[in-house]
Amino acid sequence: MAIEASESARRREELLDRVRALASGGGRVLIGITGCPGAGKSTVAAWLARSLHSSGTGAVWVPMDGFHLAQAELERLGRAGRKGAIDTFDAAGYRSLLGRIAAERDRVVYAPAFDRRIEEPVAGSIPVPPETAVAVTEGNYLLDPDEPWGEVRRELTEVWYCELDEPIRLARLAARHERFGKSAEATRAWIEAVDEPNARRIRKGRDRADLVFDFDALSIGAGPAA
Repeated sequence: MAIEASESARRREELLDRVRALASGGGRVLIGITGCPGAGKSTVAAWLARSLHSSGTGAVWVPMDGFHLAQAELERLGRAGRKGAIDTFDAAGYRSLLGRIAAERDRVVYAPAFDRRIEEPVAGSIPVPPETAVAVTEGNYLLDPDEPWGEVRRELTEVWYCELDEPIRLARLAARHERFGKSAEATRAWIEAVDEPNARRIRKGRDRADLVFDFDALSIGAGPAA
């Protein structure tokens, strides 16, 4: 059933108000958004940071994808064929950055970005200035119990789980792979061999989320299908 525009606007405002309430205590708030590949995590994270910032609550989006291991290292480890799996990220480095963002409020903290055009992380790309009240991050494994992901979770104020109707999620995921150069056949093979095993692992953390929401109910656009 389609969600009316007024209902979508109400749900978006509820999310913004939730974060503003967390930030009202004066400490820096770190919001994590997780969910299966293609569910819309990146779209929501970008919208949340942008909307908070434009309404007077300083916010920055710091994606977990900046902690992908470099392609050369994935090839050395024999993991390039399943990039995106839990052991293809520098989880300890990510946890360390989140800890710095939470604690270091008297200086700029720089975070890496991920450039999909070259499929590589790019260091020092995202400044988190001292006046930042909210840092929004997103990634697949924010609720995974295995260490150091449990330490990652402890650095975050809240973690929200983004879900999407399965046929829509898979269609968006396939479109993303094809947009960045995979053939239709290679896309199907990658989703079956890599993305869906990751999705099954991610779903196990759903019940540990502070909030579960439906991407489509927010009506904020298709975005990059992360």
